[in-house]
Amino acid sequence: MFKRSKRLNPPLASSDIPAKALGAHAEQLACDWLIKRGLVLKDRNFRTKYGEIDLIMQGGDYLIFVEVRYRKNSNYGSAEESVTAKKCQRLKAAAQGYLLAKGYDSNTAIKFDVLAISPSSESDLHYTMNWIQNILS
Repeated sequence: MFKRSKRLNPPLASSDIPAKALGAHAEQLACDWLIKRGLVLKDRNFRTKYGEIDLIMQGGDYLIFVEVRYRKNSNYGSAEESVTAKKCQRLKAAAQGYLLAKGYDSNTAIKFDVLAISPSSESDLHYTMNWIQNILS
């Protein structure tokens, strides 16, 4: 698990930005952050009837399905707490759809990660990235 704090680009700090734009910005921050840690982007925002996979990355021998969660505050729980059992079920089903659609075989090594983005306690202009690996078995 990695935690890093760094300066936040202004769009995540603003409360007048639409939720969809905030989500897209958070996903781009997450993608850039994971690439800097050696992962390779394979696909993003893959949609199925079960839901959407935010990022699909390659890390070593693994195809990694990444759920990006952003919370501007903890009034309704942390970004980490927002990943429910139901969300995990949908993520698994969407990943199976991705594997079938893209022609991967049943021996493909996969894992599921979460990248939670939250403001740090220092100020609204900082955030914390919490990379939680292997959330599902």
